[in-house]
Amino acid sequence: MVLPWPLPALAAWAGAWGVFLAGVRAFGWPPPLALLAAALAGFAASAWAATRWRRLFVAAGFPVSAALWGLSGTVSAWLWLAPLAALAWLYPLRTWRDAPMFPTPPRALCGLADRAPLPPGARVLDAGCGLGDALVELHREYPHAHLEGIEWSRPLRWACALRARFAHVRRGDLWASDWSGHDLVYVFQRPETMARIGRKARAEMKAGAWLVSLEFPVPGWTAAATWASPGGRTVWVYRRR
Repeated sequence: MVLPWPLPALAAWAGAWGVFLAGVRAFGWPPPLALLAAALAGFAASAWAATRWRRLFVAAGFPVSAALWGLSGTVSAWLWLAPLAALAWLYPLRTWRDAPMFPTPPRALCGLADRAPLPPGARVLDAGCGLGDALVELHREYPHAHLEGIEWSRPLRWACALRARFAHVRRGDLWASDWSGHDLVYVFQRPETMARIGRKARAEMKAGAWLVSLEFPVPGWTAAATWASPGGRTVWVYRRR
């Protein structure tokens, strides 16, 4: 059974702390040795993560938490809750099943309009728009399109609406939104959700509409075009038949 993200990271952190506590209490190791063993255990567990950023996230979990624990005697405990509360507000727990907030790099979609042409006034959706980086790139490619963004996080939606005034940005769940009226849908998700993206697009998007994914392909779909963006990420372009 494959655990959904971020449960693997939480399990790795708990395992690293288990190594540390067992080393100190059961085996009588000196704390520096137990810390080293636990950090190595967390680093080893990170090898199972699917992406580079997740590997870093898993590997850094124990050292960071251990550092905070070591400082807890000099700083009020409630102060450590402030960053967690801010993270929960910025990036609600229900969105952890989707992609983390990785912005679309500048010029990543350069040339998209040539490969997926749209008429003026076409409706283009950025599903999970974050701070609006992809909307900026889509506006550069389709200056006469009607651009829309959907984002679950309230603060990110507010920031995106201020930044991308040329687009209609609303708060909502990208999975619950209706894609049937859009001529192009753009996603920058994660590998585990791409099959779901494909099912949603096949069920809702109209014939002839474009589905564009940065970095990850849609399983079972044949791409109409692919190319490497200036930042090295692959752009996958599909057309609904």
